[in-house]
Amino acid sequence: MTNNDVLYGQTTIPVGIRSRLVDNNNGITMHILEAGFEEPGRPLILLPLAAAGYHVVAPDHRGYGRSGGADVTFDDSLWPFRPMERVRDTLGLVYALGYREVAMIVGQDFGSSVSAWSTLIRPDVFRSMVLMTAPFEGAPSFPFNTANEPPKPAPSGPTVHDDLAALPQPRKHYHWYNARREANAEWMGAKQGIHDFLRAYFHVKSADWKGNNPFPLKAFSATELAKMPRYYIMDLDKTMPENVAPDMPTPEEIAANTWLTDEELRVYSSEFSRTSFQGGLNSYRLQTDPSFSAELRLYAGATIDVPSMFISGKSDWGAFQRAGRLEAMRDKICTDLRGIHLLDGAGHWVQQEQPEVVVKLLTEFLQGQNRVG
Repeated sequence: MTNNDVLYGQTTIPVGIRSRLVDNNNGITMHILEAGFEEPGRPLILLPLAAAGYHVVAPDHRGYGRSGGADVTFDDSLWPFRPMERVRDTLGLVYALGYREVAMIVGQDFGSSVSAWSTLIRPDVFRSMVLMTAPFEGAPSFPFNTANEPPKPAPSGPTVHDDLAALPQPRKHYHWYNARREANAEWMGAKQGIHDFLRAYFHVKSADWKGNNPFPLKAFSATELAKMPRYYIMDLDKTMPENVAPDMPTPEEIAANTWLTDEELRVYSSEFSRTSFQGGLNSYRLQTDPSFSAELRLYAGATIDVPSMFISGKSDWGAFQRAGRLEAMRDKICTDLRGIHLLDGAGHWVQQEQPEVVVKLLTEFLQGQNRVG
């Protein structure tokens, strides 16, 4: 152990994994877990899984865990949480670790977005990419040919949110719910307690919850969105903890859970109890505020041309919650996409629910690039 080592409470870190705090030279200290660090010169991988023959680093992103920005409040600036800043965080970490390229960057959920933007902007550094659960829809576009054609009229009338609220069973979209000032206090103040709230939340988004039978939606409309479960399209009058509470797993189901034991979940609940959820919820605020996407138009029309792969669970709605996003990634954005894998027995937490299959896919993906001897 060194002065920069970190432990999560009383949790024991497995042999062969090191916990460190690293200044990323971009304004924050990042907490990382790493394996394969004993042999200098191993190719670097950024992902939350270990793989033989590589130096594997799993960072807490800005606003999460033991990295900087986890103590942010709603009134603090969103500027440091922008996608461009997260790319700088990631690139700064790579350089701080003494590398100039990364053999493979892997991200899940919001980490998928960070991985995609990092690869789109710096393909010379991030030599291959794997996204999990959240397809990448590319950079926002400028209006096209407006100098020669009449401008299209701006949308008017009720919004999709008005339509959701007007349904016979009124609903609301979780992105816009999580972007509210009150969201963090509602998550932190869950009546069942943070630990049980997270247990229910992990459960309903996994393959263990039998209500998950995802399929492609036809449009971003209220009637289509309302087909999704209530952890995505929530009851209008309920908080997120209240929406997932009815589906809390039984004590027997919790005891039988091997992909997220109660001791492992305690790491999550203890950390979020310490930091709050605001660092993570800030990403929803950025997604729902168009003013933060303006700088990303610099990359309008750009593609990701390095070897890429997408992995998710068959029971995960993440790949389908935005109509056409998976298809756009496949057909337009990733020009060297080498596979889309929707795994049996997995939901949103695919890397935890089916770790052996995920590791096998990652290893074969790397071997296909002739990066493993």
